[in-house]
Amino acid sequence: MTSLRFSPTSLRSDDHVVSTILKRPRGAIALYVLAHGAGAGMQHPFMESMARELAARRIATLRFNFPYTEAGKKRPDAPKLLAATIRAAVAAARRSKLPLLVGGKSMGGRITSECVAREELPDALGLIFLGFPLHPANRPDTVRGKHLAEIGVPMLFLQGTRDALAAPALLRPFVARLPHATLHEIPDGDHSFAVPKRTGRTPEDVHAELADTILAFVQRVIR
Repeated sequence: MTSLRFSPTSLRSDDHVVSTILKRPRGAIALYVLAHGAGAGMQHPFMESMARELAARRIATLRFNFPYTEAGKKRPDAPKLLAATIRAAVAAARRSKLPLLVGGKSMGGRITSECVAREELPDALGLIFLGFPLHPANRPDTVRGKHLAEIGVPMLFLQGTRDALAAPALLRPFVARLPHATLHEIPDGDHSFAVPKRTGRTPEDVHAELADTILAFVQRVIR
């Protein structure tokens, strides 16, 4: 684990220091800057599992905490500070000299996509969403995804069909209208990709499927 220090130039704020974890397997073909969701930090078991599965497929990951997570707080930082953290993490990732993919879990993926839409992450070759939060629970809408139409790089949406923050009836036609987007669904998966026991699938099975799908996407993007 290392630290990342950055100063949000557009904010009246002191320097911030957050923790990062770079997992780089031998022969890595790309690096995925993996932002965490609103409710859990970079060391959440799901984040750990995905980093491990991707490393087994020669995809490096850079995980990082947002300042509020680093401070042990539950309420997310202001969007400008979240975005500044992502920009700093991607800037650090450039030193790897590997092809860069960006995105993350839920809120982390959404804020990253807003940075890409504003052309703040020019090195990003593609976006990978682990549960894009299209709308609040029980409030179906597509407003949160409006900016995605402005993105010119390939996008991969990994979504559970029971995701309360992305109703399939809304998400499927929405993604279909995006010219550079691919949707891969996990049957019966919720927003955390947990599936009922009746499916006979373990979390490891699901995470392996997610990683396999990401690998195929990365190979296509960097080809």
